Amino acid sequence: MMMQLLETPKQKNSLFNAMNRFMGAVNDMDQTILVPSLLRDVPLEEDREMGGLKSDVDEGDMYSYYELLKSIRSDMEWGIRCASADERHEESMKITRSHSSASTCSSASACSSISSSSASFSEEEDEGEDEDLQKQFQFHLTGLQGVLSKLTQQANSLTKRYKQELGIGGWGQ
Repeated sequence: MMMQLLETPKQKNSLFNAMNRFMGAVNDMDQTILVPSLLRDVPLEEDREMGGLKSDVDEGDMYSYYELLKSIRSDMEWGIRCASADERHEESMKITRSHSSASTCSSASACSSISSSSASFSEEEDEGEDEDLQKQFQFHLTGLQGVLSKLTQQANSLTKRYKQELGIGGWGQ
C-alpha cells in the first residue's frame, strides 16, 4: 500500500497532494478489485460521485469506469501517450510531401523568423503576457485540482460499490 504523507492546512490544496490522493484512491481500488471482469455489465447506479463521468464513458458500466481511472493514473505516472504526436508527425509528413520542395522551408528558417518577430515585442507587452500566463496557470491549476478531486471521489465510490456487490461492504475498514 502507498504511504500517504500528512497534509498541513496550507498544503491541503496543493496539486501534489491532490495527485497523491488520486493515485492512492486508484491504487486502493486496484488492490481491492481482484477480479475486474466481475465489473463487466454491472450497471452504474446514479451515484452523485459517479454521475459526472457518465457522459464520457461509452459503455456506462463499472468496468469502463475502472479502466478509465486506471488509464488516467497511467497517464499521470508515465505521461500522455505519444500516439497523438505520432499522428501529427505523419500528418505533417503528408503535407510536406504534397507541397513542392521550393515552397517548404526548413525548421531552422522557421525558428529564426519566429525568434526575430518575438524580439520586436515591447517590455509592456511582455509584462502583460507574463500576467496573462500567471492567470492562465492559476485557472488551469484550479481546474486540474477540481478534476482530480472528482476522480478521487469516483475511484473511492467504485471501490465501495465493488465491495457492496460482493457483499463485503464493511470488510477492510
